[in-house]
Amino acid sequence: MLPVDEQMRIITSGTAKIVPEADLKKKLEKGEPLNIKLGVDPTSPDLHLGHAVPLRKMRQFQDLGHRVTLIIGNGTATIGDPSGKNTTRPQLSQEQVEANAETYVAQAMKILDPEKTTIVHNGDWMFPMGLKELLAVASKFTVARILERDDFTKRYQSQTPIALHEFLYPVMQAYDSVMINADVEMGGTDQLFNLLAGRELMEKTGMEPQVALTMPLLEGTDGVRKMSKSYGNYIGLTDAPADMFGKTMSIPDEMIAKYYRLASSKSLDEVEAIEASLTDGTGDPYQLKRALARDLITTYHSAEDAVAAEAEFDRVFKENQLPEDIAEVSLDLTPGEDGTVYLAGLLKDAGLAPSAGEARRLIDGGGVKIDGEAVAPKSYNIDPACLKSGVVLQVGKRKFARLA
Repeated sequence: MLPVDEQMRIITSGTAKIVPEADLKKKLEKGEPLNIKLGVDPTSPDLHLGHAVPLRKMRQFQDLGHRVTLIIGNGTATIGDPSGKNTTRPQLSQEQVEANAETYVAQAMKILDPEKTTIVHNGDWMFPMGLKELLAVASKFTVARILERDDFTKRYQSQTPIALHEFLYPVMQAYDSVMINADVEMGGTDQLFNLLAGRELMEKTGMEPQVALTMPLLEGTDGVRKMSKSYGNYIGLTDAPADMFGKTMSIPDEMIAKYYRLASSKSLDEVEAIEASLTDGTGDPYQLKRALARDLITTYHSAEDAVAAEAEFDRVFKENQLPEDIAEVSLDLTPGEDGTVYLAGLLKDAGLAPSAGEARRLIDGGGVKIDGEAVAPKSYNIDPACLKSGVVLQVGKRKFARLA
């Protein structure tokens, strides 16, 4: 293993909080592999780069010689994590959870070293628990302690309902740490309360308490809001290589360093060199984004896909040519009573806009083209003669559809 100070330099890079940092150093000084825990509730089958941030940090721990335990929360997911929520989460069926878990693990293993990763399901110890055992664990926490959570406090003060089962979530997440004897538990900044609950429970059961390590949220391609599918600013781990390349090229220049630190496969020394080049002006943001896009595609697809995606990007955006693999769509082009076709509806039906309202906004902003010609603002209804077979609809720089 590397010297403790060097390990600390790598581990602390990009983290939000380590509580307490001195305990982490003491654990490392023992010279033995630590057990690093990450619990994930598979509430969705698709991951994006924001979800991958803690996985990246876990891979760093693996490369330093430590053990990683990935806990699939098939038990806790049936409760629903209340972190950051102002309403009760809907409870998922076990079938939904298991289906999502399978997809999650497949995507996570593109980052983690499978041979150094232990995967467990917390339902294995949660579901067989009897009332006596559950009460014994729950008795270690007080209602006052649970209400210290910001989200619970706000909901309680505003008289927003809090279901009793939600109080069990941090308790059972803490119990996971006891069951696997975690040295470090990782999570997002919104998970700090849950992580510290694990530390508290371990201490109360006579175990050496875990260290809580949180990672910051990664802003999306807009550089403002956290990465989220609902905001449309995400780079999905299963995105097609061409989409992944284009989305990466769209991130603001001021986000380049953070994406390299939190989302790339580059070493800490390489990341620090990139940051230095951006600071002193020797680094070219455009070229750095291209290199970042290649790195991401190589990780989640392959090096060959990265080369092809870069070539396709140049063909479309530098040479102003159409993509080679535009999907064909069959749309209802029946004219209305006024003899026109509702273009905003067509864009929605073609999957080029999430709604007709958003399509109208895109049209007004000059972001819609028909066979390379920009559609004038307010042109929501158009002559069907413009929509013959083979015509290409384009929204923005990356979305295309060819009429069948």
